[in-house]
Amino acid sequence: MTKRTQAKYKIDRRMGENIWGRPKSPVNSREYRPGQHGQGRRAKLSDYGVQLMAKQKLKGYYGDITEKQFKSVYTEAVRRRGDTGQILVGLLETRLDAVVYRAKFVPTVFAARQFVNHGHVTVNGKRVNIPSYMVKAGDVIEIREKSRQIPMVIQAIESPERDVPEYITTENDGRKATFVRVPSLDEIPYPVVMEPNLVVEFYSR
Repeated sequence: MTKRTQAKYKIDRRMGENIWGRPKSPVNSREYRPGQHGQGRRAKLSDYGVQLMAKQKLKGYYGDITEKQFKSVYTEAVRRRGDTGQILVGLLETRLDAVVYRAKFVPTVFAARQFVNHGHVTVNGKRVNIPSYMVKAGDVIEIREKSRQIPMVIQAIESPERDVPEYITTENDGRKATFVRVPSLDEIPYPVVMEPNLVVEFYSR
């Protein structure tokens, strides 16, 4: 088991939820938290604790990105006009690694980050290897020719486990995707309830 897989499972158990909706999640069979006292009764969370958990869950969902990266996305969301919570999740969905994951080029968001890092995708014909690169509406994301036969890619594209959301269209047998628009919260296919409004409250304290 890779460190990335271990981290992914650890996040699931720490949250007590199968946040990616994967059938192999340990939460499916062990709902208690990891560690010596994991099976003890969960203490009732304070308002701060509830907000912190909402922030950790949303941050963890996108590959457990660093606090610095997540805070910078939040800061940008605050800077823009409109509902900060909605803007926050919209910005997270425009990250290149998130789009690669949504387009089903790879099976997990962790794999998406590595896939982008290794230079396997192009944006509008140019290779981009920065997972946090912000995709714009109309951008075309494509798997490079030499990377299309990677077993993980073939498996992900053919997998019935997830559907490509409506704000992304695919072609070329699923190896090319167009980011149509920034989604609203109710369009994003989160397997669990995400509460960006609580994340906003957390940072507004």
